[in-house]
Amino acid sequence: MKNTIAKLAIASAFTLSALNAFAGENLWLYAKGTDTRPKGSFEFKIADTIREDKNVGDYTFHDIRPELEYGITDKLTVFVEAVIYDHDYNVGPDGPCPTCDAGDGTGVFNDTQFGGYDVGLKYNVLSPYKDAFGFSYSLAYERRDRYRLDGSDIDQDSFSGTIFLQKNFLDNTLTTVFNIKAEAERRKSDGGNVIEDELSIDASIAISYRFAPKWFVGLELRHQSDYLNPEDRNAAGTEGFDENGFEEGFQRTSFDLFDTRIGTRHQYGNYFGPTIHFAQKKWWVTGGALWQISGGGSVNAFVQNGRNFDEHEKIHYGFSFGYEF
Repeated sequence: MKNTIAKLAIASAFTLSALNAFAGENLWLYAKGTDTRPKGSFEFKIADTIREDKNVGDYTFHDIRPELEYGITDKLTVFVEAVIYDHDYNVGPDGPCPTCDAGDGTGVFNDTQFGGYDVGLKYNVLSPYKDAFGFSYSLAYERRDRYRLDGSDIDQDSFSGTIFLQKNFLDNTLTTVFNIKAEAERRKSDGGNVIEDELSIDASIAISYRFAPKWFVGLELRHQSDYLNPEDRNAAGTEGFDENGFEEGFQRTSFDLFDTRIGTRHQYGNYFGPTIHFAQKKWWVTGGALWQISGGGSVNAFVQNGRNFDEHEKIHYGFSFGYEF
């Protein structure tokens, strides 16, 4: 009987330590687990994800995200995130990124800008430590005043939903997750002459192993794709475009109340690479690098050697840091 009680006590202590170890930590570059903040606790995070090389010229983009999270309850976390963009590129006017003209139309640009903000919530339904698997979902509103690809002026509102699944093995030392995010975007540019309703799909599968106290090593596979056919009123009625400015032969995405549909997949990219994570009691840091292993898209996409380079890059790498208080 004493041995049984001792085993239960050890198991309970381990479970509590695992809960504290994983609460809100980013074990990977993009993928996340199902954990939420403990009630009444805060966490500050900052991430810098660097996207580099469009296979022509020079292209470097820093996607910097300071974030604050708060646990309303043990199951419900709310968050607010600022978005800071730093672009430094020279891809030429005829390069793989035709929208890269935020400067003077030459395909050259170098600036750091406030890109927008995100607000949202994450709710935990099942715990990977107490149930057969972990399950959480997130809802968010995203505002953008600058375009991710080139830093140009835009007017964009987005609503997103994310599903998080997690399964742990080997006494919680091996963590596996699956995330899928759907984002409905409405973006206006060029003085309102270009309007895009876009569905963005982002899915990640990842695994992480605690190989030593406080140290985790992992692998991450990420897929990202967009479904759209932009309305360009400047091109309305010209060759290849209908009277509204939609390119002929392509289906458009629409989020109108009585006209909701999914359009042509314009582009997609698949990334794979390693991550490493180190955690102390109050803080943690994660680094990783993902290479584009394949990509493609519509006839309008810039694809070379089975990879996409207008919406995507050769490599994504970066780090994130978190401090709990």
